[in-house]
Amino acid sequence: MAAEPAGAGGLRAPVPGRCGYFVERKKRFCRMIPAQGRRFCGEHGHQEEENDRKRIPCPLDPKHTVYEDQLQKHLKKCNSREKPKPAYFVKDINAGLKDATEILDEQQLPISSLSKEELEDLIKKLKKASNGINPILKDQMLSHQALQEALNDPKNGESAFKHLKQQASILGNMEKLHLLGPGRCFIEFGAGRGKLSHWVDIALQDAENVHFLLVERATTRFKVDGKHRKRDYIFERLQVDIQHLCLNKVPILEKEKLPVVGIGKHLCGAATVLK
Repeated sequence: MAAEPAGAGGLRAPVPGRCGYFVERKKRFCRMIPAQGRRFCGEHGHQEEENDRKRIPCPLDPKHTVYEDQLQKHLKKCNSREKPKPAYFVKDINAGLKDATEILDEQQLPISSLSKEELEDLIKKLKKASNGINPILKDQMLSHQALQEALNDPKNGESAFKHLKQQASILGNMEKLHLLGPGRCFIEFGAGRGKLSHWVDIALQDAENVHFLLVERATTRFKVDGKHRKRDYIFERLQVDIQHLCLNKVPILEKEKLPVVGIGKHLCGAATVLK
């Protein structure tokens, strides 16, 4: 991006061909490109002296504005409009029950109705089922050769290095558990830009019959998906909240019946209870 040139008296001026509106909050000029012959972009067109059309916040997303006389036309194509739900969207399928009352209603057998013998038998079964389970999880910071070049690249700053170490450790643990291999579908939850799936792909090299599903509820910029479009296998995004995702209804999983490997580097909010 070109630097904003200084005008007379040292005042900043907008980059040629860019919007002339000064964004006070960011202490710089808007970098959007205005229409030919215009000084301001569409978002700041109300600044145009000869423009008497009124702009109002979009009712679907007040972060952007729209000409009032074009509101109805805009609502039909706004990126924030509600879109048809895909087949794999099943509302609250992973939300769990709201409280203990629902659990009891679902079972239709309150624990208080159990006899002493039945309760003792239930406790024995629970202890037997949990026997051998180690409740303490140990940190295993491993690494993987697929990321060695990136880890040793001095151009990567501290933040990038931190993420690369985390991704390398995830791949190292996957390799230790024999999860990296052909003939499976990798599902990345909370995928963001898709970097974790990208490194899994690098680690797999030319493994056959491998698919990737990247689950992310938000629209993401600067995705790395484009690097994988020329490959033979599927690299598909599912824009849906994990709370409403029914994997049984994802078309590729219905069709291929591949073993599924779930991965994720960062899940926040309510999604953390679904890991």
